[in-house]
Amino acid sequence: MKEKATRSLVKTISWRITGTVDTMVIAFFVTGNISMALSIGLVEVFTKLVLYYLHERAWNKASFGRIEEKPIEYQI
Repeated sequence: MKEKATRSLVKTISWRITGTVDTMVIAFFVTGNISMALSIGLVEVFTKLVLYYLHERAWNKASFGRIEEKPIEYQI
């Protein structure tokens, strides 16, 4: 089965929400302050989006793990 782009987008968003909630829980345990935990979570959403984008662009430029696809030649 092939995965539609919409499914990947929804999975991406749900994973980001999960990660942000995790960050807020950790921040609450460390600071003991719910307001601070929510603030950290809010900032974290944006910083991780930027870092993820930069990470993806860097990997896009790297040749590590890529192979050149050669066209299939058919013989008759």
